[in-house]
Amino acid sequence: MSGDTGLRALLDAVRQSRRLVAFTGAGISTFSGIRDFRGSNGLYRDYDANRIFDLNYFLRDPDYYYHHARHFIYNLDEKEPSLVHRELARREAAGKLRAVITQNIDLLHHKAGSRNVIELHGSPMVHRCLGCGKTWTFDQIQSMLQSGGTPRCDKCRGIIKPDITFFGEALPTGAIERAVREAAGADLMLVLGSTLVVQPAASIPLYTLQSGGRLAIVNNAPTPLDGLACCRWHDLESFFSALAQDPLPHGNGG
Repeated sequence: MSGDTGLRALLDAVRQSRRLVAFTGAGISTFSGIRDFRGSNGLYRDYDANRIFDLNYFLRDPDYYYHHARHFIYNLDEKEPSLVHRELARREAAGKLRAVITQNIDLLHHKAGSRNVIELHGSPMVHRCLGCGKTWTFDQIQSMLQSGGTPRCDKCRGIIKPDITFFGEALPTGAIERAVREAAGADLMLVLGSTLVVQPAASIPLYTLQSGGRLAIVNNAPTPLDGLACCRWHDLESFFSALAQDPLPHGNGG
């Protein structure tokens, strides 16, 4: 579909859904001033993807991660949720959205007020010592970085790692199980700002299709699942600007 007909069909699909679930990727946070990873201005154009989130490299040289991540992770307190984050939170509060399944690690869904957020790739909210297991908050690690140097455990001098899923690590079992359950129960899975290329997270929308639900995709670049989608639209801003005009009930009603 293309043009206004495609947008109208997408809006109708969302408005008619009774068990809507959203699946979000880095593209929704570009509106908040956060660069995506693989786009034309993506972070991987500046940082080596084989090092910045690679577990084996991190264990050898955590300095590389912390030196670069201070510029796009440990400044997240300065970022505000976009129209997309806010509208998803509004729909959840009105009982029109069951869950948000996200590939993002920027914490903006929480900041917008979403409650049922499933973080497939973990979160920097908690950091752990790989030696003794002591934990730190995001704010504590941010303060350590502002003081200079790479954070180290003050108990055993071990490496401190964020609870972000690095390449070489399995996705959090609990998050995957919850995501599969929500996807399988959805009558419409709304994929937003994701290229759907990072596995196994990118396979989550297939559970909706396998259970008889439909798939709608909004992304400015092609995805491997475009041919399976009932609706396909290229522009997040026009779609969410239209959705934001919908009057919705307050509270967690219907």
